[in-house]
Amino acid sequence: MIIKDILIIKEAVSDLKDGKQFYNTREKGVGTYFWNTLVSDIESLVIYAGVHRKEYGLFRMLSKRFPYAIYYTLNHQIAYVIAVLPLRRDPLWIEKRIKERRLL
Repeated sequence: MIIKDILIIKEAVSDLKDGKQFYNTREKGVGTYFWNTLVSDIESLVIYAGVHRKEYGLFRMLSKRFPYAIYYTLNHQIAYVIAVLPLRRDPLWIEKRIKERRLL
């Protein structure tokens, strides 16, 4: 599938900011590295969108460097990033976030 654009919903941007803040509290500069890495992973959807397995009704791409998953959907050659969530959280917590956002 040819992807013409990637749109990140505001809740997913908040997820990225939360992750950046979390890693910045661990060690200076790691939050910026987290942000840049996840944005790069998201940008790779232009090439790889649609090849990932589905979970909770959305495609799930795993980050290459951090224990995070990028949940997205495809519609009319646009990849919509719905959530960027840490994999170390309770699966029920992750499922709840995904369901809440699917109702938006």
